[in-house]
Amino acid sequence: MNQLSTLSAEHLDRYYRIITEAIGIRRHNELLAWLQGELQHYLPHEILIAAWGDFTANLICYDIVSALPGVRTESSNPQTLSPLLKGLFNRWVQLGKLPYTLGVGESGFLLEKEGPQCSLAKALQDMRTSLVHGLTDERSNQTCLYVIFSSERKLHESLDAMQLLLPYLDTALCQVTPLVPPESDARVLTEQPKDGERGGLSRREIEIMNWVRIGKTNLEIASILGISVFTVKNHLQHIFKSLGVNTRMEAVSKVAHSQVGSK
Repeated sequence: MNQLSTLSAEHLDRYYRIITEAIGIRRHNELLAWLQGELQHYLPHEILIAAWGDFTANLICYDIVSALPGVRTESSNPQTLSPLLKGLFNRWVQLGKLPYTLGVGESGFLLEKEGPQCSLAKALQDMRTSLVHGLTDERSNQTCLYVIFSSERKLHESLDAMQLLLPYLDTALCQVTPLVPPESDARVLTEQPKDGERGGLSRREIEIMNWVRIGKTNLEIASILGISVFTVKNHLQHIFKSLGVNTRMEAVSKVAHSQVGSK
């Protein structure tokens, strides 16, 4: 039975407003206001992390949306957060790609390698429940994983709502340009550097490589990321030089191989 058919008129009206607002979101502040609005009635949370990319190859991009002070994408550490996201993704796959909840202690909402000064690490210690669900684009074979964290223990009541609202959550996120950590804090090592060579790619370069992996052209990547084709080409030239390769496919293969080998 269609879940919507069992809802009262009041709930149908609220869902309609939530969905309508999601379609019109274009800016990060609009996204935050939407998440903190009526959506909280169905998906109560303080932190949302949207992650996408190739989780198997550990090529993960993410965006953090939260009203908590200091809990921001640009102040996070990809090398610490990515293992948590990958673990949540693996469990989602094991459960047949169905939404699930975790209570504190089951996953341990801790970033153990982070110091106490990290706002995200401190905020996660106060969370009591998480809810995880995702979508896989069968055309590009790319997965988007959505994780919400709540200081309350009632997210198990939100499983049905997550299934209903996930497409609109995805629509809202896809219409907003993601924030990224500062370049200096976002180095993802691909292999041990040789003498005279740089041993890593920036977060932006990893993001570009992820789009290259799924077959996007330079023009398409530029459009998706909101940058010029010239900038994309410059990033690719630096990627090729850093990895010691000459073609796009060689770069994709080397990044994927080195990420798997570093597990």
